[in-house]
Amino acid sequence: MADFSPNQRLRQRAELAVAVSSRAEIESFCQETNQDVLLGLARNPHLQERDLLLLLERKDLAHEVVRELGRHKQVRRSYAIKIALVKHPKCPRQVSLPLMKFLYLFDLLRVAQTPAVPSDVKMVAEDSILKKLEGISRGEKISLARRGTGRLAASLLVVPDLDLIHAALDNPYLNEGHLLKLLAREGLPPAVVEQLAQHPRWSHRYPLRLALIRNPLTPLARVLALLPDMALADLRDICLDHRMPHPVRKYIEAHCADRLNKQQRLS
Repeated sequence: MADFSPNQRLRQRAELAVAVSSRAEIESFCQETNQDVLLGLARNPHLQERDLLLLLERKDLAHEVVRELGRHKQVRRSYAIKIALVKHPKCPRQVSLPLMKFLYLFDLLRVAQTPAVPSDVKMVAEDSILKKLEGISRGEKISLARRGTGRLAASLLVVPDLDLIHAALDNPYLNEGHLLKLLAREGLPPAVVEQLAQHPRWSHRYPLRLALIRNPLTPLARVLALLPDMALADLRDICLDHRMPHPVRKYIEAHCADRLNKQQRLS
């Protein structure tokens, strides 16, 4: 061995990693740091499920190593390895995306909520969940509305189910942008708008208040309650929108006129 150059020694070690079969040797190679040696180990047919899972806990693996692990025969046999591969930040798309179809609903959610997972892979995980929505129970939908991503919670706000609406509106990942898109949709159940208009977290957000005033499904009493805190310029813009129901526009115009008169008397 002393006559070999460092590169030759490294090549020999990489070749050995492909063939070792004893537990002690495999476990020793799992601690390796050189990516060429790890690539050889990933091709080792003697690796067991626990070996692949141990390797996939490491975030320092090169893309090539993770790709090779994705080709291992153990992947077909192990659900846990499929999840670990999809969640690994270095997993190539051509490996992770085909594995999505094997994952259960809440494992897909874990993928979508794992910070290290690339954003486009998270999006595919969310899309996979959305495709499964029709086939899941009401209880699972409520759990998903409560624990899911903001996009998933907003996607579930399309049915007049109060428990589901409350769970989604309380979702910590839901944000103002999701709800503004929701309020712009046609065919939204009135119960969704009504609950949003009185929700303690959302009903005080200025952009959402504007959107609620514009939405024809917002109860008139709630629209009138929102008007005093709105800027006159924004209310004038709303009045120029002829899609607004005529009675609501008249109320807003009267409110604006009353505020202007008060301002003139005080000046």
